[in-house]
Amino acid sequence: MKLKQVLWLGLLTVYLTPGVLLVLARFLSLPPVAQEQNTVSPEQEGTLAPRDAIVQVDSKQAEADKLFQQGLSHVRRSEFPEALQSWQQALVIYKQIGYRLGEARSLGVLGITYRNLGEYKKAIDYHQQSIAIARDIGHRHGEGASLDNLGGAYFNLGDYKKAIDYHQKSLAIAREIGYRLGEAASLNNLGIVYYHLGKYKKAIDYHQQSLTIAREIGNRLGQGNSLNNLGATYSQLGDYKKAIDYHQQSLTIAREIGNRLSQGNSLNNLGLAYDNLGDYKKAIDYHQKSIAIDREIGYRQGEANSLGNLGLVYDHLGDYKKAIDYHQKSIAIKKKMGDRQGEANSLNNLGLTFLKKKQLEPAQTHLFDAIKIKEDIRHLLGNKDDWKVSIFEKQANSYILLKHVLITQGQPRQALEIAERGRNRALIDLLAAQLSETPQKTKALTLEDIQEIAQQQQATLVEYSIVDDQIYIWVIAPTGQITFRSHDLPQDTTLAKLVKFSREEIGVRGRSNHNPSSPQNTKDGNRLQQLYQLLITSIVNLLPHAPSPPNPNNSNPLQQLYQLLITPIVDVLPINPSDRIIFIPHQELFLVPFAALLDDDGNYLIENHTILTAPSIQSLSFTRKNWHRVQDSNGTPLIVGNPTMPTITVGREQKPLPALPGAETEALTIAKLLNTKALIGPLATESTIVEKMANASVIHLATHGLLDDVNGIGYPGAIALAPEKPDHDGFLTSDEILIGYGLPEKSLLKAKLVVLSACDTGRGEIKGEGVVGLSRSLIAAGVPTLVVSLWQVPDDDTAKLMTEFYTNIYTHKFDKAKAMREAMLSMLNDGDGNPDPKAWAAFTVIGEAR
Repeated sequence: MKLKQVLWLGLLTVYLTPGVLLVLARFLSLPPVAQEQNTVSPEQEGTLAPRDAIVQVDSKQAEADKLFQQGLSHVRRSEFPEALQSWQQALVIYKQIGYRLGEARSLGVLGITYRNLGEYKKAIDYHQQSIAIARDIGHRHGEGASLDNLGGAYFNLGDYKKAIDYHQKSLAIAREIGYRLGEAASLNNLGIVYYHLGKYKKAIDYHQQSLTIAREIGNRLGQGNSLNNLGATYSQLGDYKKAIDYHQQSLTIAREIGNRLSQGNSLNNLGLAYDNLGDYKKAIDYHQKSIAIDREIGYRQGEANSLGNLGLVYDHLGDYKKAIDYHQKSIAIKKKMGDRQGEANSLNNLGLTFLKKKQLEPAQTHLFDAIKIKEDIRHLLGNKDDWKVSIFEKQANSYILLKHVLITQGQPRQALEIAERGRNRALIDLLAAQLSETPQKTKALTLEDIQEIAQQQQATLVEYSIVDDQIYIWVIAPTGQITFRSHDLPQDTTLAKLVKFSREEIGVRGRSNHNPSSPQNTKDGNRLQQLYQLLITSIVNLLPHAPSPPNPNNSNPLQQLYQLLITPIVDVLPINPSDRIIFIPHQELFLVPFAALLDDDGNYLIENHTILTAPSIQSLSFTRKNWHRVQDSNGTPLIVGNPTMPTITVGREQKPLPALPGAETEALTIAKLLNTKALIGPLATESTIVEKMANASVIHLATHGLLDDVNGIGYPGAIALAPEKPDHDGFLTSDEILIGYGLPEKSLLKAKLVVLSACDTGRGEIKGEGVVGLSRSLIAAGVPTLVVSLWQVPDDDTAKLMTEFYTNIYTHKFDKAKAMREAMLSMLNDGDGNPDPKAWAAFTVIGEAR
C-alpha cells in the first residue's frame, strides 16, 4: 500500500516560549533587598550579642544578595549551571540568617532554572517550598510567581489539568495586586497549555492578550515570547507565512536584547515552518543554529526539540538513517528530563521512520510506547471531557500508524484491539467513571472482551477503520469468530465525496418546506448558522466550498457504498433478517445511511438485515450496564411535540423557527400509546423538559434539531423547545445535557429510550473522538438506547415512521432494533407509507436493541 504524505506526517515539536523569564522578572521587581526587614532566628539571637548580631546579619545578607544578583546576571545570559551555583549558595545563607523572603526568592529561581534544565520534579519541589514560605509571610508577588512556575513544571510533565489550575491561580493574584508583568506571563503560559490541548483559538486569544500587555508596559522579552507563541499556533493552523512573520519578529527582539534562549526557540520554530513549506535546506539550517545555541547555554529541552525536528526533516528527505539517529537522541534527552509529551511525539516519529524503512518490528514497538504515554497523559486530565476530546485530535495519528503496521505484519486481531483503543476514548472514560465507585484508568478491551460483547449483544459486530487509501473491516460474530477484510478505496473519488453523493442521491430536505436564508440565532453572543444546511459541517469542511461536481461513476452512490462496505463481508454476515448487525463506523462513515445501501439486485440493506450502530465496541459494554441500571425505571414518559418555537435571527430580523404540525400529531399519537400526556406548544418549555427528563422512563422530542455549537464551547447540536425569557432561550444544547447529566458527579438519566425525532440529531462534528454532538452527550448521560436522524426528514413521514416504531414496541412487543426495521419496511411496502429512503433511512438505533 502506498503511503500518502497527507496522512503519514510526523508530529512536529513546536517550542512555545513559556513565561519563565517573565516570571523571573517578578523577583527583580520587588523592593531592593536592603529595604526589606531582616529576620533573625531565635537560635542566632541566643549565640550573638545584639550589636554583633546586626552587623553579622547585615554582612551575611549582603553576601547572599550579591550571590543572588550574580545568579540573575547568569540567567540573563542563559548560563543556567552558573546561576544554579550562585542561588544555591545564596539559599544557604538566607536560611542561616532566617531571612525568609530571600529564602523564598532563591527557592523560586532555583525551581525556574531546574525546569529549564529539564529536571521537572526537582523544580516542583522548589516551587512548592517557595509557595509555602510566600503564603506564610503574606507575600503575594512571590506566591503568584511560584504558582505560575509550578504550573509550568506540571505542564512539562504532561499534567495539563494541574498546569491550567496553577496558571489561573497565578493570573488571579497578578490581577488582584495589579501586577501587569505577572498577568502577561500567566496569560502566555495558559496559551501554551491550550495549544497543546489542541484548542488553538483559545491559545491565540491568550497570547494576544499577553502581547498587548507586554507592549503597553514596554516588556520586550514578553513581546518576543508572545510573538513566538503566536507564530507556533498559526503554524499549527497551516498559516505558515504568518507563522514565519511572527517568528522573525520574535527572533529580532531576542537578538536585540541578547536573550539566547529565546533566539534558540525562534530559530527552531522557523525551521518547522520552512519544513512545512518544503524548504528543507532552510529548515535544517535553522534547526542546527537552534541546537548550537541550546548546547551553548545548556538548554536541554530546546536541544531535544530541535534534534527531533531535524529528524523529521531528514525523514521528509528520505534519509532515514539520519532521521533515526536524531529521533533517538531527542528521545534520550526527553526521557531523562521527564518530558512525557515530547517523548511520545518523538517515539511516534521514530516509529513512522521505521515504517517507511519497512522495519516493522521496531516501528510497532515505538508506536506502542508512544500510545502508552499518550494514554497516561489523557488520564491525568481527569474528568475534563472537552480537553480529552481536543487532545485526542493530536494523538490519533499514532493509533492509525500502529493499525497499519500490525495489518502489514499479518496481525489483524491485534490491530482490532488498537482500533478500539483509538475510539471515543473521552466518552469511554466518562462512562467508566460514572459506573465505577472508585476512579481508575479505563481498561482497554482485549480480544476476549470484544468476543464477549458480541455474545452478550447476540449480534454481529462490524467495525470499520479508514487508513490512508484502504478501509479495514472486522466482523465479530456472536460465536466469537473474528474475520478481517481490507478493501481499496476508490481512486476516482474520495470517500467523503462518495458519502456526500449518496446523501444527494436520497435528496434530503427539512421537516418543513420553510427554508430561510442563512438563519442565525444568538445565545451568549454566539450565532447559530446554517440551520437548514443539507450536508454535515464536517463534510463541508472536507470539501471545497463550491458546487458539487457530478458523480464520476454512473452507478448509484448507495450501490457504490454497498460494494465498498458490505460486499467484502457479505459472506460472513447473518442470513436471517432478524439477526442483528451493529455497525461501528469511522470518520465519514458516521454519515452513511446503512439501512438505505443498495445491493446489485436493488434491495435495501434493511430489507435483509436488522441494523443498529454504535460509536465503538467498548461503548456497548457500558450501554448494556446502563440498560440493567434503568430496567426498574417506571417514571412517566416525556413526550414533546411542536413546542412554541424559539426565535432565530434571519438577516436583521428576529423570526421564530417554523411550526411543525406533523410533530404535534406524532407526539399526541405516541402519548396515547404510552398512556401519558404530550407537552405541546407553550407547555414544552426548556425548564419543564429539563426537569422532567431526569426521571422519565422514555423521552421523545419531536421538534427542530440544530447542528451548531450554540454555546461555542466545542459541543455542537441543540434541540428547539419553548423559550422562557430571560433565563431560557429555548435551545437545549449538547453541552447542557452533558454537564447536567453526563459528568461523574451528576445523576444519570433514567430513560430506557430516548428518541430525537428531529432534524440532524445524529450528526455533529466528526473528530478523532468520533461524532461530538447530541447523541454522544445522551450516551454519556446514561441512555442505553437512542434513536437519532442523519438528516432533516419531512414532517409527515417522520410522524408515520415514529408512530409505527412505538406501535411495534408497545403493541407487538418487538425489541427496539426490530421495531425500527419493521417501521422502515412498512414505509417501503405499505400503501400509506413512502418508499423514498429520504422518508425513513435517516433514523438509526444506537446502543441496546432490547
